[in-house]
Amino acid sequence: MILVTGGSGLLGAALIETLLKQGKKVKAIYNKTALQQLYNDNLLQVQCDILDVIRLEEVMEEVEQVYHCAGLVSFHKKDVERLYKINVEGTANMVDAAVNAGVKKMLHVSSVAALGRIRVNEEINEKMQWTPETSNSRYGQSKYLGEMEMWRGIAEGLNAVIVNPTIILGPGNWNDGSTAIFKSAWEEFPWYTTGTTGFVDVRDVVNAMVFLMDSPISGEKFIVSGHNETYQDIFNTIADAFQKKRPHKKVTPFLASLITTLESLKSKFTGKAPLVTRETAATAMAKASFDSSKLLQFLPGFQYHPLSQTIEYSCRALQQKLNNQ
Repeated sequence: MILVTGGSGLLGAALIETLLKQGKKVKAIYNKTALQQLYNDNLLQVQCDILDVIRLEEVMEEVEQVYHCAGLVSFHKKDVERLYKINVEGTANMVDAAVNAGVKKMLHVSSVAALGRIRVNEEINEKMQWTPETSNSRYGQSKYLGEMEMWRGIAEGLNAVIVNPTIILGPGNWNDGSTAIFKSAWEEFPWYTTGTTGFVDVRDVVNAMVFLMDSPISGEKFIVSGHNETYQDIFNTIADAFQKKRPHKKVTPFLASLITTLESLKSKFTGKAPLVTRETAATAMAKASFDSSKLLQFLPGFQYHPLSQTIEYSCRALQQKLNNQ
């Protein structure tokens, strides 16, 4: 039996679909929303909050492998407490339950934000760690502290690995997470930044996770990133695939500061999360480059999808979803 957390997200859903295609038995835990589109005799859906330690002990019974994909991504001040609760305390609970249940192996999905991605003229690799100077977000700190709980578990004898994906591209819910990039392009959002970061196909992250889980590799962490690209190039390629107008207004540092200030003020009056925060603006303006060579050294047969194929695949699937609505 394989336990998967975060199955309602882009990565978790793609992972579960892959495992079921391989004929494996999956126990997917969810907090509020069950997986509506997956019906399979080998899939057992169980409601469980990862902050509920007693319930976690129960669902961990008969589980041999654990994929911990659940986590909160937020850059809004009001979510700071929940960030640490879910990403740190929740991961600690998962580690404790896995150790107590004698799970054979656990894979934790972290983020490159845990490595400190604000670095000047320096390629980011797995040896780097989050520091206040290299990160602009509480989210990054929460993922770093979550990794510390994994290393504690490994020290206690847990067989485990950690993956640090960059921005994951795929046909998920485009009102949420990284898939919102596609919605912005579809709606012909006019603004772009020249910041650089890593991008990776959701199918590649899933394949890397399954390869690592089924390998003897333990006590390691891996950046999973197929391509370092500018946000502008990504938006242009997606717009072209959708046959939409490319973004044509450049965001300058002054304009970014002005927009974040206005969004912050609007958020105080409306109570809604701001569309842009100082953290997200700084990330979008930064030029971050990621070294993913370690994964290829450990998995020499592994290959990433070309970026053009990833975007074409995602746009086609998202358009099909729109047509079926």
